[in-house]
Amino acid sequence: MTKEVEQNDIVDTAVAAGSFTTLVAAVQAAGLEETLRSEGPFTVFAPTDAAFAKLPEGTVESLLLPENKAKLVDILTYHVLPSAVASGDIAGKTLDVETVQGTTVSVDATDGVMIDNATVVQADIDASNGIIHVIDTVLMP
Repeated sequence: MTKEVEQNDIVDTAVAAGSFTTLVAAVQAAGLEETLRSEGPFTVFAPTDAAFAKLPEGTVESLLLPENKAKLVDILTYHVLPSAVASGDIAGKTLDVETVQGTTVSVDATDGVMIDNATVVQADIDASNGIIHVIDTVLMP
């Protein structure tokens, strides 16, 4: 008898990975945790803690302030697509895709995968409500 393993949602998957503490804190500060735990499906381009560390000093702390919540939501939703997109779906293509934020992000999957100026360093991490692609740079809308 095989035991069904319940898959974590996007938030729990990111928490379990351990390299997204800044992203998870930002998602919580922006009030987006419930959304990213919902049914989806979503594709999340997830910047690592190292990606956040590349931002100018004080940027993350500033974005986490309550008065900057709208800007934080804007940045975070720019990292999310309103559908599940696996790397195999876009291999060899270049395209612009609309983000949850409402503007488009450029995808170049002709040689590895680039999202705007970020490189996908790990693709296709499955979650119960979508897919996570790990990126090395925070995207700015």
